[in-house]
Amino acid sequence: MDTAVNESLSISYNLEQFLIVLSVSLSIATLSKTVPILRRIPYTLLLVIVGMALAFVDVKLINLSPELIMEIFLPPLLFEAAWNLQWRNLKENWFPIILFATLGVVICVVGIAFPLSYWGGMELAIAFLAAAALSATDPVSVIALFKELGASKKLNTLMEGESLFNDGVAVVVFLILVGIPLGTSTFDLSTTLARFVTVIGIGVGCGLLIGFSLSLLTQRFDLPFVEQSLTLVSAYGAYILAENLGGSGVIGVVVVGMVLGNYGSRIGMNPRTRLIVSIFWEFVAFFVNSIIFLLIGDQIGLSSLSDHLNLILIAIAAVVVTRLVSVFGLSLISNKVSDQISSTHITLQEQTVLWWGGLRGSVAIAVALSVPQAIAERQAIIDIVFGVVLFTLLVQGLTTQFVLKGLDLIGDQPQRLEYAELVSRQIALRRVLAEIQKSDEFPDIDPERLRYKQELVQGQLQSVTDKLKLLLQEYPLLQEVANKKFDQTVLDIEAETYADLIRMGRLEENIMPLLVTLEGENVVE
Repeated sequence: MDTAVNESLSISYNLEQFLIVLSVSLSIATLSKTVPILRRIPYTLLLVIVGMALAFVDVKLINLSPELIMEIFLPPLLFEAAWNLQWRNLKENWFPIILFATLGVVICVVGIAFPLSYWGGMELAIAFLAAAALSATDPVSVIALFKELGASKKLNTLMEGESLFNDGVAVVVFLILVGIPLGTSTFDLSTTLARFVTVIGIGVGCGLLIGFSLSLLTQRFDLPFVEQSLTLVSAYGAYILAENLGGSGVIGVVVVGMVLGNYGSRIGMNPRTRLIVSIFWEFVAFFVNSIIFLLIGDQIGLSSLSDHLNLILIAIAAVVVTRLVSVFGLSLISNKVSDQISSTHITLQEQTVLWWGGLRGSVAIAVALSVPQAIAERQAIIDIVFGVVLFTLLVQGLTTQFVLKGLDLIGDQPQRLEYAELVSRQIALRRVLAEIQKSDEFPDIDPERLRYKQELVQGQLQSVTDKLKLLLQEYPLLQEVANKKFDQTVLDIEAETYADLIRMGRLEENIMPLLVTLEGENVVE
């Protein structure tokens, strides 16, 4: 009886704590969108600041464990990012992303470990563990800033693509290194490489298996909420399956998210379902980020950090320098071979933003907290990671928008986004109006209501059209965007017509749209 009562009290207490965390985090996130002075600060950084304030007055909300981050919070965050990462953009930028996520991690680990050992006096094996944790980038707030300010798709893809794959590689490197100070394993290059490839391969295999299986399954029915639920199951399922098979759960989630977002949602979901699922994952990402960044700030023990201040300062300097070396050095390599295997050329301005925007966050903290208790320097590693995370979030995170503006990387992107939204609304309203005007399709609707609805849509359409005209007058360069969208729309119509003819059996194979050829001839002329 007493056990049941204790369990009931424990559940009640944990629920109360969770509701407090949720209330505080969502309140801060709301204020960041409504209070003008707070809009300049990304809400994730504001949550860290509030969490630090709570920690300063010794208010502990929930203990942040590695299991809580890696198994509960991380899968949905990774899946949401991978779901929205378009394969077309990734294919255009795959080479630098792979370089940053692999060689970049190696440069980071080596470049941080040796300064910590040489100047900080840490045992080299321990320094490598701290470096492995710090090699995981987590630029959530920077990517949110990119979207808010309208930074280029290329910059967003490079930052987000690197982060997704970088996290998986960093976790694998840590798991390989953690056995060395414990004496359970030794470093052997060939064995380590074989294990690395195996762990990554299992993660990729699990992601592909679940992703393509669900893609084929959702072709057989049209049940939006079931399909939405299946994506949630796939995120956690890929992580758990890969981990249980000895692979990388992080890589598994990233792969399944990319497969479902780029393939499964196209062949197995109608447009309405895709929209429902995308909105659901946008909410989940907002919900999880709102909690995790508050807890990051709340877990920071300022007195403990001061005990290892010299190590933290060394680590901060090493993180900044190694990030600079990896971004500028690997970008140079990428640009050299871009003509042969990749169309991406990373400018010096973009390299600067990639360098300064390489923040550390939840993944680095989760890895640090997972250091075994048997390692005596565990607290030092945790303090180093928390200190660096704090610096990158509050210093680099808060100044990235000034770097973007100073390097003129925003340009007319906000206006382009506004133009694209207005054009989309114009197209949608015209289609709605066309359907309403087919009065024979709505025989049971009162004519007066049809007339009212028609006038309402016409008014909205006129308002959108007027805004488009004003935008084009204010920003004449958008006319080029309008011309490109028109050309693309015409090409899409021709290509879709050929596809329909193939499905009807009136055309044996797909043919090149004629307008593509004509466009090419015009360019030549």
